Amino acid sequence: MKKAILVLVIFLMSAAAYAQIESPVKWSYAAKKISSTEAVLFLRATIDDGWHIYALNLKEGGPIKTSFSFTPSKEYSLDGKTVEPTPVTKYEPNFKMDVTYFEKSVTFQQKIKLKSANAAVVKGKLEYMTCNDKKCLPPEDVDFSIPLGK
Repeated sequence: MKKAILVLVIFLMSAAAYAQIESPVKWSYAAKKISSTEAVLFLRATIDDGWHIYALNLKEGGPIKTSFSFTPSKEYSLDGKTVEPTPVTKYEPNFKMDVTYFEKSVTFQQKIKLKSANAAVVKGKLEYMTCNDKKCLPPEDVDFSIPLGK
């Protein structure tokens, strides 16, 4: 009996080692100072073929929309809302509604006003949901940190 349990444990451990965690979206970040008092943040998602992430503005009752939350700071303040390029709009039978999403890549932008000349780091968290034509992955939360430089 002990031998059978040991064999089962070894089998499960080796199966887990070969299982791949799906991660079809990679995030990258950059910032560009426009002036001594303004900067723009760039939050880019690179999306594997066949997958998509949802836009910032979706109706209730559908998939989880992409969202950004920025950690408050004495060094900067947000200037307006996060903006996105024009998304694809398509009816999704799984959600029984039109949804807006991005494929391949998308760059979101957020303007900020700088309150001091010191180099700042903008920190925050983003949430997004990834789907393909067969399934959706659970929503993910990703912490980010974007240095502004001098």
